Amino acid sequence: MLLDTASLYFRAYFGVPDTVRAPDGTPVNAVRGLLDFITRLVQDHHPDDLVACMDADWRPHWRVELIPSYKAHRVATETAEGVPDEEEVPDTLAPQVPVIEAVLDALGIARVGVAGYEADDVIGTLSAAAPGPVDIVTGDRDLFQLVDDKRGVRVLYPRKGVGDCDLIDDDLIRTKYGVRADQYADFAALRGDASDGLPGVKGIGEKTAAQLITEYGDLAGVRRAAEDRTSKLTPAKRKGIIEAADYLDVAPKVVRVALDVPLPDFDPALPDEALHPETLDQLAERWGLGSSLPRLLTTLRP
Repeated sequence: MLLDTASLYFRAYFGVPDTVRAPDGTPVNAVRGLLDFITRLVQDHHPDDLVACMDADWRPHWRVELIPSYKAHRVATETAEGVPDEEEVPDTLAPQVPVIEAVLDALGIARVGVAGYEADDVIGTLSAAAPGPVDIVTGDRDLFQLVDDKRGVRVLYPRKGVGDCDLIDDDLIRTKYGVRADQYADFAALRGDASDGLPGVKGIGEKTAAQLITEYGDLAGVRRAAEDRTSKLTPAKRKGIIEAADYLDVAPKVVRVALDVPLPDFDPALPDEALHPETLDQLAERWGLGSSLPRLLTTLRP
């Protein structure tokens, strides 16, 4: 089981009241909410291995170089040189992230982030290398491209909490979006995604993007059709695709999840007891983790 950790703690932050606080009054709703999510996921799905995948770089420079608008609207501040400094996150969430990391480390739950890469890339690399079935837990549709029925790779896509997830397999992607999972990245590049700062092709929305990818097989096929005056493309679509050539040259690399991230050595096995119990006790007392931590520890025990 691979957790898109930021996606989950954002969901926890907005789903758990900020009246959930440490003894000193600091909000810990994201911390306790994430612990409760992990408890429910382990109870429901019984994973052998579990990895909390982290955004060591939520807006990698190599992606921004290719498409400068990539996640640009999420940048809260800039340095004097105009370089993005940090992602805009709620003021009471950012201080909870180091607490989340410390608690996961004390529990012994593998936490993996790699400089220059997003959590999506870590998930993609681990998913590609996994010898058996994989459940990816995320609220990010970009990871639908990793779904692979033959290898047992699926996405658990939370609707409200993680106890209520859509199980995303190839059939569901085909039904909902009109493309296969292995076509999803090209479909997403063509359609664009305002939430990620990807403009897409002018005049081509989700339905048209799916039709074009289905008819011509992939993005390269769509672009060849645009250059072929005998193809059935309408003049407007042909014009839009040709004019978006610079974007389409780089969009696939930005949209596709990396599968070759240089991962550190780590043990993905789900622990059956805390790795550092004394540290965990101190964290529980300092941050007032209440019943969330004991519930998770009970769930982890064989």
